[in-house]
Amino acid sequence: MSIRILIADDHSVVRKGMVTLLEDEADIQIVGEASDGDEALALIPGLQPDVLLLDITMPRMSGIEVTKEVSRLYPDVRILVFSMHNNPDYILNAVQNGAAGYLLKDTDREEILRAVRNVAAGELYYPPNASSVIIRHLIVPRNVHRYAEVSAGSGGLSSIWNKVTPREHQILQCLTEGMSSKEIAERFDVSPHTVANQRASIIRKARVKNTAELVSLALKEQG
Repeated sequence: MSIRILIADDHSVVRKGMVTLLEDEADIQIVGEASDGDEALALIPGLQPDVLLLDITMPRMSGIEVTKEVSRLYPDVRILVFSMHNNPDYILNAVQNGAAGYLLKDTDREEILRAVRNVAAGELYYPPNASSVIIRHLIVPRNVHRYAEVSAGSGGLSSIWNKVTPREHQILQCLTEGMSSKEIAERFDVSPHTVANQRASIIRKARVKNTAELVSLALKEQG
């Protein structure tokens, strides 16, 4: 089954470039284009995309606002932000509002295709430049004091890191590093299905809706 993609960008040249890049892939189908956030939201119910390839700076409704609304209204739609901005605030806001991936517009074709396929498969995709921003800003130094306060007040028992089994702890650590289920499975010599089950168990224990929320929570609580 093809990956259904909706492209939302206010620059027609960018949209056409992405269509040209993706349309010849046998497993990818471009189902529509939107020139702003409002149009993207209006198109989703009818087009039912698997992946929303989303610019972050658009008129009328920003990509961050769209990400937040899509995550709330259409949780099955995976959001891959495609932006010219390597700004930590943009990256962190995208992650915290449910984006499954974040790519810069100078990313090469092979990485774009890899990101689209990973995100469509339910994985997260943050290349090193985005991952380093997430880790640097969510873990140190801002959250060190917050984590200490939580630990002091509750013995640390409320942290997801203290609710998981030793193997789930390893899986969770890999997820925060941006690894896919396939990569995790290869690391621990188990099947991707086993990894998926363990990830689902961690999500239930964390009481979050998806992997993106789990990673955001885990990074905040990691000491």
